[in-house]
Amino acid sequence: MSILAVIPCLNEINHIGVLLDQFLADPDIGLLVVADGGSSDGTREIVQQRAQVEGRLILLDNPARIQSAGINLAVARYGQGYDWLLRIDAHCLYPGGYAAMLVAAAEEHGASAIAVPMVTSAASGFQLAAATAQNSVLGTGGSAHRHLGGGRFVEHGHHALIRMDMFRELLGYCENMPCNEDAEFDYRQTSAGGRIWLEPKAAITYFPRKSPGALWRQYYRYGRGRAQTIQRHRMKPRLRQMVPLAAPLIVALLPLGFAHWIFSIPAFAWLVLCLAGGALIGMRNGGGWAMLSGIAAAIMHLSWGCGFLAQWFGGSHRIAPKLGLSR
Repeated sequence: MSILAVIPCLNEINHIGVLLDQFLADPDIGLLVVADGGSSDGTREIVQQRAQVEGRLILLDNPARIQSAGINLAVARYGQGYDWLLRIDAHCLYPGGYAAMLVAAAEEHGASAIAVPMVTSAASGFQLAAATAQNSVLGTGGSAHRHLGGGRFVEHGHHALIRMDMFRELLGYCENMPCNEDAEFDYRQTSAGGRIWLEPKAAITYFPRKSPGALWRQYYRYGRGRAQTIQRHRMKPRLRQMVPLAAPLIVALLPLGFAHWIFSIPAFAWLVLCLAGGALIGMRNGGGWAMLSGIAAAIMHLSWGCGFLAQWFGGSHRIAPKLGLSR
């Protein structure tokens, strides 16, 4: 097998060292490229030091800063001659033998890409509340790659491995999208005849945001990105994507509650459902901060919905995709 591995990152000093240790020790990876968006926390220095003694490691400046552009640039510079593109997101932990496991799954199932489930993890504090929410239907709506289950073909999942010829044929990720570029790419991939296999044996561990503000900003971007993908390709939204749109709408009714209490009922009911559901889920997951998962879920619903509506009614979805590779 011939694998180009790319780590797009920005200020990941707490994770980059472990990732370098693991993937540089993997003989199946031909070249490891860290596409850095301008880290200022010491991430770059760690990579530079390792690159001086590791011939298979390259630090690549990513002026555009976003992940899609970093991966596109790495493929444009170094992708020639490789059969596979392995995407490694820096905020995660990976099982041993990850690359070989993914290639084996792709060859067994005749897939053009392998997606993997994400199991969210945290030790304490608000991060644990967010992790508990993201591991539940309350927080993710039952998205296949957010939960462990059986292997199957999917329309979209967390990106792990992609055939290099497919990635190059489709001209890479859309760089107009600061997030949701993977789902947009998957739509183009499956439309071109590609097949995406979700491999449960290669599940990864994801570490969520540590504060309510950071979680809000993340999911607001997610909502905008999803709306952009749906608008661009005239896709039919799934039910789990439509439900969170109710959150900003019912919150918008709250000022009318001063005129009549009935306008406050929808928001009150939603919040009670989140808090009660989150407390129940938290009790089943050890209690403590996990019981506040309903608060994290409410933030995710509301911010995702606000981002979606902001993009839908005011975004520039008519702009053609900016693809980072040339034929």
